[in-house]
Amino acid sequence: MEENKDVQYCFQDRNSSCRKALLSTSIYITLYIFFSLISAVTVFLNILVIISISHFKQLHTPTNLLILSLAVSDLLVGLIVIPVMTVAVMEPCWDFGKYFCVFHFYMAFLCTSLSITNLVLISIDRYVAVCDPLLYHSKITITRIMCCISITWCCCIIYDAVIIKNFVNVQVPSGCLKECFKVEGFMWGNIIDLVITMVVPCSIIITLYMKIFVVARSQARKVFSKEAASVSGVKTVQANKSERKAAKTLGIVVFNYFICWEPLTAPGPESKPA
Repeated sequence: MEENKDVQYCFQDRNSSCRKALLSTSIYITLYIFFSLISAVTVFLNILVIISISHFKQLHTPTNLLILSLAVSDLLVGLIVIPVMTVAVMEPCWDFGKYFCVFHFYMAFLCTSLSITNLVLISIDRYVAVCDPLLYHSKITITRIMCCISITWCCCIIYDAVIIKNFVNVQVPSGCLKECFKVEGFMWGNIIDLVITMVVPCSIIITLYMKIFVVARSQARKVFSKEAASVSGVKTVQANKSERKAAKTLGIVVFNYFICWEPLTAPGPESKPA
Protein backbone atom coordinates (compact mmCIF):
# COMPACT_ATOMS: atom_id res chain seq x y z
CA MET A 1 0.00 0.00 0.00
CA GLU A 2 2.86 2.37 0.75
CA GLU A 3 4.41 1.62 -2.67
CA ASN A 4 1.09 2.30 -4.42
CA LYS A 5 0.97 5.76 -2.86
CA ASP A 6 4.29 6.61 -4.51
CA VAL A 7 3.27 5.20 -7.90
CA GLN A 8 0.98 7.08 -10.25
CA TYR A 9 -0.89 5.34 -13.04
CA CYS A 10 -2.59 6.55 -16.20
CA PHE A 11 -5.76 5.07 -14.73
CA GLN A 12 -5.66 5.59 -10.99
CA ASP A 13 -8.04 2.68 -10.40
CA ARG A 14 -6.12 0.18 -12.55
CA ASN A 15 -2.72 -1.10 -11.53
CA SER A 16 -2.30 -2.65 -15.00
CA SER A 17 -2.08 0.76 -16.67
CA CYS A 18 1.18 2.53 -17.47
CA ARG A 19 3.10 4.15 -14.69
CA LYS A 20 3.66 7.87 -14.96
CA ALA A 21 7.23 9.11 -15.00
CA LEU A 22 8.06 10.67 -11.66
CA LEU A 23 10.30 13.52 -12.83
CA SER A 24 10.96 16.66 -10.90
CA THR A 25 9.17 19.73 -12.21
CA SER A 26 12.43 21.46 -13.18
CA ILE A 27 13.71 18.47 -15.20
CA TYR A 28 10.28 17.99 -16.76
CA ILE A 29 10.07 21.61 -17.92
CA THR A 30 13.72 21.71 -19.02
CA LEU A 31 13.31 18.65 -21.26
CA TYR A 32 10.16 20.06 -22.85
CA ILE A 33 11.90 23.38 -23.51
CA PHE A 34 14.92 21.58 -24.97
CA PHE A 35 12.87 19.46 -27.38
CA SER A 36 10.69 22.45 -28.26
CA LEU A 37 13.77 24.46 -29.18
CA ILE A 38 15.06 21.64 -31.38
CA SER A 39 11.69 21.46 -33.13
CA ALA A 40 11.48 25.25 -33.55
CA VAL A 41 15.02 25.55 -34.94
CA THR A 42 14.41 22.65 -37.33
CA VAL A 43 11.20 24.23 -38.62
CA PHE A 44 12.68 27.74 -38.87
CA LEU A 45 15.85 26.75 -40.75
CA ASN A 46 14.05 24.50 -43.21
CA ILE A 47 11.41 27.16 -43.88
CA LEU A 48 14.25 29.57 -44.70
CA VAL A 49 15.68 27.07 -47.18
CA ILE A 50 12.27 26.45 -48.76
CA ILE A 51 11.45 30.16 -49.07
CA SER A 52 14.88 31.04 -50.44
CA ILE A 53 14.90 28.38 -53.15
CA SER A 54 11.24 28.94 -54.05
CA HIS A 55 11.46 32.75 -54.21
CA PHE A 56 14.73 33.37 -56.05
CA LYS A 57 14.69 32.15 -59.65
CA GLN A 58 18.49 32.04 -59.83
CA LEU A 59 18.35 29.28 -57.23
CA HIS A 60 16.11 27.11 -59.41
CA THR A 61 18.80 24.57 -60.24
CA PRO A 62 18.61 20.76 -60.21
CA THR A 63 20.79 20.54 -57.09
CA ASN A 64 18.74 23.13 -55.22
CA LEU A 65 15.50 21.36 -56.12
CA LEU A 66 16.87 18.23 -54.44
CA ILE A 67 17.85 20.31 -51.42
CA LEU A 68 14.32 21.77 -51.44
CA SER A 69 12.83 18.28 -51.37
CA LEU A 70 15.14 17.35 -48.49
CA ALA A 71 14.16 20.53 -46.63
CA VAL A 72 10.45 19.69 -46.96
CA SER A 73 10.98 16.21 -45.51
CA ASP A 74 13.06 17.69 -42.67
CA LEU A 75 10.34 20.30 -42.10
CA LEU A 76 7.89 17.44 -41.51
CA VAL A 77 10.31 16.08 -38.92
CA GLY A 78 10.29 19.39 -37.06
CA LEU A 79 6.55 19.92 -37.36
CA ILE A 80 5.27 16.42 -36.63
CA VAL A 81 7.86 13.80 -35.70
CA ILE A 82 9.82 15.67 -33.02
CA PRO A 83 6.79 17.13 -31.15
CA VAL A 84 4.83 13.87 -31.15
CA MET A 85 7.82 11.74 -30.17
CA THR A 86 8.59 14.22 -27.40
CA VAL A 87 5.12 13.67 -25.98
CA ALA A 88 5.46 9.89 -26.46
CA VAL A 89 8.75 9.84 -24.55
CA MET A 90 7.82 12.32 -21.82
CA GLU A 91 4.24 11.15 -21.27
CA PRO A 92 3.76 7.37 -20.91
CA CYS A 93 -0.01 7.95 -20.85
CA TRP A 94 -0.97 8.08 -24.53
CA ASP A 95 -4.28 9.95 -24.86
CA PHE A 96 -4.39 10.44 -28.63
CA GLY A 97 -5.85 7.10 -29.69
CA LYS A 98 -4.66 4.28 -31.91
CA TYR A 99 -5.00 6.08 -35.25
CA PHE A 100 -2.76 8.96 -34.24
CA CYS A 101 -0.31 6.46 -32.76
CA VAL A 102 -0.15 4.70 -36.14
CA PHE A 103 0.13 8.06 -37.91
CA HIS A 104 3.09 9.22 -35.85
CA PHE A 105 5.02 6.00 -36.49
CA TYR A 106 4.14 6.26 -40.18
CA MET A 107 5.46 9.84 -40.34
CA ALA A 108 8.70 8.79 -38.62
CA PHE A 109 9.20 5.99 -41.15
CA LEU A 110 8.22 8.25 -44.04
CA CYS A 111 10.61 11.05 -43.08
CA THR A 112 13.43 8.52 -42.72
CA SER A 113 12.76 7.10 -46.18
CA LEU A 114 12.37 10.52 -47.79
CA SER A 115 15.57 11.85 -46.24
CA ILE A 116 17.72 8.90 -47.29
CA THR A 117 16.32 8.78 -50.84
CA ASN A 118 16.83 12.52 -51.26
CA LEU A 119 20.41 12.11 -50.09
CA VAL A 120 20.88 9.34 -52.65
CA LEU A 121 19.63 11.66 -55.41
CA ILE A 122 21.90 14.44 -54.18
CA SER A 123 24.91 12.14 -54.16
CA ILE A 124 24.14 11.08 -57.75
CA ASP A 125 23.80 14.73 -58.74
CA ARG A 126 27.15 15.60 -57.14
CA TYR A 127 28.80 12.57 -58.71
CA VAL A 128 27.80 13.62 -62.22
CA ALA A 129 28.72 17.28 -61.53
CA VAL A 130 32.22 16.42 -60.30
CA CYS A 131 33.09 13.33 -62.35
CA ASP A 132 31.39 14.24 -65.64
CA PRO A 133 31.01 18.06 -65.61
CA LEU A 134 30.88 18.50 -69.39
CA LEU A 135 27.74 16.39 -69.70
CA TYR A 136 26.17 17.49 -66.41
CA HIS A 137 23.74 20.02 -67.88
CA SER A 138 22.57 17.59 -70.56
CA LYS A 139 22.12 14.66 -68.16
CA ILE A 140 20.76 16.48 -65.11
CA THR A 141 17.89 18.77 -66.05
CA ILE A 142 15.22 20.44 -63.95
CA THR A 143 12.49 18.37 -65.62
CA ARG A 144 14.26 15.09 -64.89
CA ILE A 145 14.97 16.10 -61.31
CA MET A 146 11.32 17.05 -60.73
CA CYS A 147 10.24 13.68 -62.11
CA CYS A 148 12.72 11.88 -59.86
CA ILE A 149 11.53 13.81 -56.81
CA SER A 150 7.86 13.09 -57.58
CA ILE A 151 8.54 9.38 -58.09
CA THR A 152 10.61 9.27 -54.89
CA TRP A 153 7.84 10.82 -52.78
CA CYS A 154 5.16 8.55 -54.25
CA CYS A 155 7.25 5.42 -53.75
CA CYS A 156 8.13 6.34 -50.15
CA ILE A 157 4.50 7.12 -49.27
CA ILE A 158 3.31 3.78 -50.66
CA TYR A 159 6.24 1.75 -49.34
CA ASP A 160 5.97 2.97 -45.75
CA ALA A 161 2.19 2.46 -45.77
CA VAL A 162 2.80 -1.18 -46.78
CA ILE A 163 5.48 -1.59 -44.08
CA ILE A 164 3.25 -0.17 -41.34
CA LYS A 165 0.27 -2.27 -42.42
CA ASN A 166 2.00 -5.62 -42.90
CA PHE A 167 5.16 -5.73 -40.80
CA VAL A 168 4.63 -3.38 -37.85
CA ASN A 169 1.95 -3.91 -35.23
CA VAL A 170 1.13 -0.64 -33.47
CA GLN A 171 -0.78 -1.36 -30.27
CA VAL A 172 -3.00 0.94 -28.20
CA PRO A 173 -3.90 -0.11 -25.61
CA SER A 174 -1.31 -2.80 -24.94
CA GLY A 175 -0.54 -4.96 -21.93
CA CYS A 176 0.26 -1.66 -20.29
CA LEU A 177 -2.87 0.40 -20.88
CA LYS A 178 -2.72 3.83 -22.48
CA GLU A 179 0.65 3.32 -24.16
CA CYS A 180 1.66 3.76 -27.81
CA PHE A 181 4.37 1.40 -29.03
CA LYS A 182 5.21 -0.82 -31.97
CA VAL A 183 6.01 -4.51 -32.12
CA GLU A 184 8.17 -5.83 -34.93
CA GLY A 185 6.09 -8.80 -35.95
CA PHE A 186 7.86 -10.31 -38.95
CA MET A 187 11.60 -10.84 -38.81
CA TRP A 188 12.17 -11.12 -42.56
CA GLY A 189 10.07 -8.01 -43.07
CA ASN A 190 12.34 -6.10 -40.70
CA ILE A 191 15.43 -7.35 -42.47
CA ILE A 192 14.04 -6.45 -45.90
CA ASP A 193 13.06 -3.00 -44.67
CA LEU A 194 16.51 -2.45 -43.15
CA VAL A 195 18.18 -3.45 -46.42
CA ILE A 196 15.92 -1.27 -48.57
CA THR A 197 15.87 1.84 -46.37
CA MET A 198 19.43 1.83 -45.00
CA VAL A 199 21.91 -0.73 -46.36
CA VAL A 200 21.35 -0.19 -50.10
CA PRO A 201 21.03 3.64 -49.98
CA CYS A 202 24.01 3.98 -47.64
CA SER A 203 26.11 1.73 -49.86
CA ILE A 204 25.22 3.84 -52.91
CA ILE A 205 25.97 7.11 -51.11
CA ILE A 206 29.28 5.94 -49.64
CA THR A 207 30.43 4.48 -52.96
CA LEU A 208 29.58 7.63 -54.91
CA TYR A 209 31.22 9.96 -52.41
CA MET A 210 34.37 7.85 -52.35
CA LYS A 211 34.55 8.16 -56.14
CA ILE A 212 33.83 11.91 -55.89
CA PHE A 213 36.70 12.49 -53.47
CA VAL A 214 39.08 10.38 -55.54
CA VAL A 215 38.25 12.37 -58.68
CA ALA A 216 38.31 15.68 -56.78
CA ARG A 217 41.74 14.89 -55.39
CA SER A 218 43.00 13.99 -58.86
CA GLN A 219 41.60 17.23 -60.29
CA ALA A 220 43.18 19.26 -57.49
CA ARG A 221 46.61 17.81 -58.24
CA LYS A 222 46.24 18.65 -61.93
CA VAL A 223 45.10 22.17 -61.12
CA PHE A 224 48.02 22.87 -58.80
CA SER A 225 50.53 21.38 -61.25
CA LYS A 226 49.47 23.80 -64.00
CA GLU A 227 48.93 27.51 -63.85
CA ALA A 228 45.67 28.94 -65.14
CA ALA A 229 46.85 30.82 -68.23
CA SER A 230 43.56 32.35 -69.31
CA VAL A 231 40.40 33.80 -67.77
CA SER A 232 38.40 30.79 -68.88
CA GLY A 233 40.96 28.60 -67.18
CA VAL A 234 40.52 30.52 -63.94
CA LYS A 235 36.76 30.15 -64.20
CA THR A 236 37.13 26.41 -64.72
CA VAL A 237 39.37 26.16 -61.65
CA GLN A 238 36.84 28.12 -59.59
CA ALA A 239 33.98 25.96 -60.85
CA ASN A 240 35.85 22.77 -59.95
CA LYS A 241 36.60 24.14 -56.48
CA SER A 242 32.95 25.04 -56.04
CA GLU A 243 31.81 21.55 -57.02
CA ARG A 244 34.32 19.93 -54.67
CA LYS A 245 33.28 22.22 -51.82
CA ALA A 246 29.61 21.34 -52.39
CA ALA A 247 30.44 17.64 -52.42
CA LYS A 248 32.42 17.98 -49.18
CA THR A 249 29.60 19.87 -47.46
CA LEU A 250 27.00 17.31 -48.53
CA GLY A 251 29.30 14.52 -47.39
CA ILE A 252 29.29 16.01 -43.89
CA VAL A 253 25.48 16.23 -44.03
CA VAL A 254 25.24 12.56 -45.01
CA PHE A 255 27.57 11.50 -42.18
CA ASN A 256 25.52 13.41 -39.61
CA TYR A 257 22.34 11.92 -41.05
CA PHE A 258 23.60 8.38 -40.46
CA ILE A 259 24.46 9.18 -36.85
CA CYS A 260 21.07 10.77 -36.13
CA TRP A 261 18.83 8.18 -37.78
CA GLU A 262 20.73 4.98 -36.95
CA PRO A 263 19.07 4.46 -33.51
CA LEU A 264 15.59 4.68 -35.09
CA THR A 265 16.39 2.16 -37.84
CA ALA A 266 18.09 -0.38 -35.59
CA PRO A 267 15.88 -3.51 -35.59
CA GLY A 268 14.60 -4.98 -32.39
CA PRO A 269 11.87 -7.33 -31.15
CA GLU A 270 10.04 -4.50 -29.43
CA SER A 271 10.71 -0.79 -29.46
CA LYS A 272 9.26 2.41 -28.10
CA PRO A 273 9.54 5.90 -29.55
CA ALA A 274 12.93 7.35 -28.73
